[in-house]
Amino acid sequence: MDDIRKLAEEVGLALQKKSWLLSTAESVTGGGIAQAITDIAGSSEWFDCGFVTYSNSSKTECLNVSAALIAQHGAVSEEVAAELAAGALANTDSHVSLSTTGIAGPTGAVPGKPVGTVCFGWAAGHDVHTERLVFAGDRDAVRRQTTIHALKGLLRFMEQH
Repeated sequence: MDDIRKLAEEVGLALQKKSWLLSTAESVTGGGIAQAITDIAGSSEWFDCGFVTYSNSSKTECLNVSAALIAQHGAVSEEVAAELAAGALANTDSHVSLSTTGIAGPTGAVPGKPVGTVCFGWAAGHDVHTERLVFAGDRDAVRRQTTIHALKGLLRFMEQH
């Protein structure tokens, strides 16, 4: 069975167990996480909404990410990942959210942020956890690894809440 599909199924079971709804705020994954989740039959019971906020202006307009924060830290930062996740919660009926923002490549690297840099956010209530990782591989590999890590991270985050 596909790793991503298996993880999406595990996420669904964990959400159902808690009677929680999930929302996603994706940039680097371009909606791939929402697609993986909605590939699971019955996901409408536990998936509320997915945002694909690729441009900086959409991050600000759709999810309340501060333009000043983006200017200060860059769109690919743990600070922005935290606000993306918090914005997804604030703008939906979800109980938990996840976010991804990164540089899938092959271009887009900046000093201190090579291709493959991805920042993640997971939020529930007022608690937000973030991580920053650098993945190897081409654009597809970075996006696939990002989706897997986001779902695994969500499962770990939910175990703590």
